[in-house]
Amino acid sequence: MPHTMSRMGDVLAGFHAAWEFESDSVLIRFERGIRTPKLFQTLGERRVPLEAITGVTLAQGKRGTVVLHAVPRPGADPLMEAAAGQLKESCDPYRLVLPADRETLAEYYADELRARLSGDGEPAERFLVDPPKAPVQFKAYDGKASFDGTSVSFRWFWTGASSAKWKAGDQNFPVTGLGGVEWRSPEVFEGHLRLLRRDPAGGAQPAQPDQDPAAVVFGLGYGPVHESLPFAASVLAAVRAAGSGPVAVPVARRDPADIAERIRHLGELHQAGLVTDEEFSMKKTELLAEL
Repeated sequence: MPHTMSRMGDVLAGFHAAWEFESDSVLIRFERGIRTPKLFQTLGERRVPLEAITGVTLAQGKRGTVVLHAVPRPGADPLMEAAAGQLKESCDPYRLVLPADRETLAEYYADELRARLSGDGEPAERFLVDPPKAPVQFKAYDGKASFDGTSVSFRWFWTGASSAKWKAGDQNFPVTGLGGVEWRSPEVFEGHLRLLRRDPAGGAQPAQPDQDPAAVVFGLGYGPVHESLPFAASVLAAVRAAGSGPVAVPVARRDPADIAERIRHLGELHQAGLVTDEEFSMKKTELLAEL
């Protein structure tokens, strides 16, 4: 009788994580070693139902490795939905990097997984993977963000918050009044987390996160991926569970003086070596296009 994954306990161990194959899911346990990406350490372990996976690939990796990749089904995982394609490959929780000498074993498990997948790749109607648990919090550049499971709070820092945020005061947003979350990685220029309100004041969402009381802005050392992304995923899952549909983000034209200030700041980052020539040129073009 051929060996199948229906027996619990089959484990495939790679760098930074081990996958335990069960009859209806894959349990991913992340290592807590010093070399393990901080996002993986924060996640700890995740159970991914097979219905949340739409495909499996096996490819050659870097420096004598192979990579087993379970492709998540669109809409199935709040973490990946919040990330919106911004995660670096090395921080993708659905990639298992293995030594090249385990390629045959990895190929076996890839085939077994494929045989069990029944989805057609259509977006999931609800989240199938559990989000990071609340309460969660992190420090952004201009304030502290906290989430207790039912509402999000922003408490401004006098050293970083804009006058618009000070004027608005500290904020509290019940998830029932939200339609979604916008996360922009702190590893790119203008990283932020913005709460998308169902009924924003004045009928429009401000375009600039540093002026929006429903957003916190990231910065060097503030709002790192392993803190801000699980936070965003946790809030997004709570919003969906509350039955609120997504809302669109209107884009407003920026003040020319604001554009000039941002280009100046971008130039400082470029001179400091924090932004490459290509990133500087591309972002400057984007800013000028908003005039």
